[in-house]
Amino acid sequence: MAAEVLSTARWLYCGGPDERQRAVLVQFSNGKLQNSGDMRFTLYNSNDTMNPRKRSQRILAAETDRLSYVGNNFGTGALKCNTLCRHFVGILNKTSGQMEVYDAELFKMQPLFADESVESGPTLESEAKTFREKMDSCIEAFGTTKQKRSLNSRRMNKVGSESLNLAVAKAAEDIIDTKGVNALVSDAIQDDLQDDSLYLPPCHADAAKPEDVYKFEDILSPMEYEALQSPSEAFRKVTAEEILKMIEENSHCSFVIEALKSLPSNEESRDHQARCIWFLDILIKFRNQKVIKRKSALGPGIPHIINTKLLKNFTCLSYNNGSLRNLISNSMKAKITAYVIVLALHINDFQIDLTVLQRDLKLSKKRMIEVAKAMRLKVSKRKVSLAAGMEEEHRLGTLSIPLPPAQSLDRESKRRKVS
Repeated sequence: MAAEVLSTARWLYCGGPDERQRAVLVQFSNGKLQNSGDMRFTLYNSNDTMNPRKRSQRILAAETDRLSYVGNNFGTGALKCNTLCRHFVGILNKTSGQMEVYDAELFKMQPLFADESVESGPTLESEAKTFREKMDSCIEAFGTTKQKRSLNSRRMNKVGSESLNLAVAKAAEDIIDTKGVNALVSDAIQDDLQDDSLYLPPCHADAAKPEDVYKFEDILSPMEYEALQSPSEAFRKVTAEEILKMIEENSHCSFVIEALKSLPSNEESRDHQARCIWFLDILIKFRNQKVIKRKSALGPGIPHIINTKLLKNFTCLSYNNGSLRNLISNSMKAKITAYVIVLALHINDFQIDLTVLQRDLKLSKKRMIEVAKAMRLKVSKRKVSLAAGMEEEHRLGTLSIPLPPAQSLDRESKRRKVS
């Protein structure tokens, strides 16, 4: 009779046992199950019903008297065959002769070796874990492959950083023990001054006269000075009416206007002053730019040798969309400021109004004083008369022999904060 029923059995596909589940097939990684009656199985379903990816996540736990097992259908431990193949479980109803077929899912069970501390409940150490450590533990257990890679990378970087910090600290201790704190501070000051020499004009500290501290030849070579004759002719021949027009049109800065008012009558001295004023005016206009987009930085009236000097000495090359461009960085602006101060000193007998130059260069008072002191100028105060009988306090910078002690550019305040 049984043979008759089996020969006429019909397949009946029933899908899953309910809307969310599938039947479970179990495979043990360390052997075959001989007596299923000794196993206690528990199936955990994800309670996230909104996320379609997490809605089908399940964990299967199995326990015996000796070992516990766990398997899941997500993460790195999940079997790939669940996504590549379909599994079914068939139940034969001998009375009706129908084979009821259900969707099934294969779980690979791994033995779980739990620590005694876990079994006894949360320890003080686990309670003291930071939020970041708890999140990392969640990523290890339930995170995606990308999140786990990121976690491993961050941990490796942390280990490398800690090793580097320990090595640097040990090396610093050895150097301090060997050289002493005073010697290290002295070396740091000298290093700062050497860095400043990249941005400040060459300084001859042993010079006997102020004009030899910052030599004019270090600012303009003979060939560059000769090239200024033609473009500076308008300044050399400037009239009082033209100066008034400059003031009305605001075409030149205050220092240039005042210097043009004081041009000497001697033809040779007047020509020299006009060339210096013209180049100073060009430097200030050049400094107000940020990116030089063409080779002729300030238009067609600039001699080629001067244009080349500006691009070579006062800009730095940078890449933008595969092409080179000349950029006036903050360090280059500091360098231009220092060269403007040197030219102004040669124009005004080595005493200049720093407040006027500061406004022309659009600098803060603090920054202007820093540059002046780095160039070893003596800074003093003076009252300047304004319109309507008012007065204003200005800062003066004087280059005189002997030079005051050197101060590094924009680093003294940082050292005071550290100490």
